[in-house]
Amino acid sequence: MNFTAPESLIFWTTIIFVVFFFLMKKFAWKPILGAVKSREESINNALKSAENAKIEMQNLQADNENLLKEARAEREAMLKDAREIKNKMIDDAKEEAQTQANKMIAQAQAAIESEKKSAMAELKNHVAGLSVDIAEKVVRQELTNKDKQLALVESLLGEAKLN
Repeated sequence: MNFTAPESLIFWTTIIFVVFFFLMKKFAWKPILGAVKSREESINNALKSAENAKIEMQNLQADNENLLKEARAEREAMLKDAREIKNKMIDDAKEEAQTQANKMIAQAQAAIESEKKSAMAELKNHVAGLSVDIAEKVVRQELTNKDKQLALVESLLGEAKLN
């Protein structure tokens, strides 16, 4: 094999390339492909994890919205109950006040009626006393003179004052 310089260069370059290629294939190609494959798997796993995280976030967001709706509904129910309790308390207080007012009015009317009866009884006693006094004086005067008796009755009636 007698090669010239450019041919020998091509020959040796080809030989070195082939040897380099086989060495690379044997020692470097598998680790490089393994690293690329590992990187591809890690990227795919990261994408799957990201997709799962996205789905989980959507689920959490939906759960949060449901919780908010439930909380709002519960708040509205509590406010409604509170309003009903407030109205019931106000109505009960009004009824109690009305009952107390009616009771006080009835007691006042009973007291007025009692005072009225007492005043009437006192007036009757006073009138009876006056009548007895008039009768006594009339009887005394009658025994003495009829003209005087009539004058006495008239004067006693003029003197009599009703309280």
